[in-house]
Amino acid sequence: MRNLENFLISVEKKAFRMAQLATHCEADALDIVQDAMMKLAGKYSHKPEEEWRPLFYSILESRIMDWHRKQQLKKKIFFWRKEQAPETEDTATETQPTQASPESELISEQLGERLLACVAELPVQQQQCFVLRAWEGLSVNETAQAMGINENSVKTHYARAVQKLKASHTSTQ
Repeated sequence: MRNLENFLISVEKKAFRMAQLATHCEADALDIVQDAMMKLAGKYSHKPEEEWRPLFYSILESRIMDWHRKQQLKKKIFFWRKEQAPETEDTATETQPTQASPESELISEQLGERLLACVAELPVQQQQCFVLRAWEGLSVNETAQAMGINENSVKTHYARAVQKLKASHTSTQ
């Protein structure tokens, strides 16, 4: 059980960031991550440790997609309500203290914020694929398992995400 706890601790921040990018809401992101962790612990803790990572991200991906489906349904049912603006809480990434100058730290922070904003604008599947491949370091196969799609779709979503991020980067310079 200690190994599962260590695994969950190792993925919690990245999973939260992934869910937050997808939902634009800290509270919903926390709920999604907590739900994914509870399901992994409750139903899959008996599985071998090397299977936890793809299983966890598969559960997380499923929860994020469920959240989006619920939001679409809410929009259809409550169409007369005004759109709520996404939360504007501080979403800067946590960084380790370094010996960099304040000037370079500011530039780095601004670049990180722009990257997060660009990733948040991607379609959900491209966003999730990019996060799993680039930030989590999952293989094409592991990403396909986590997202419940085939490997060619992973490659396509990832390539399109990178292409859009590059286009966003060149247009903001």
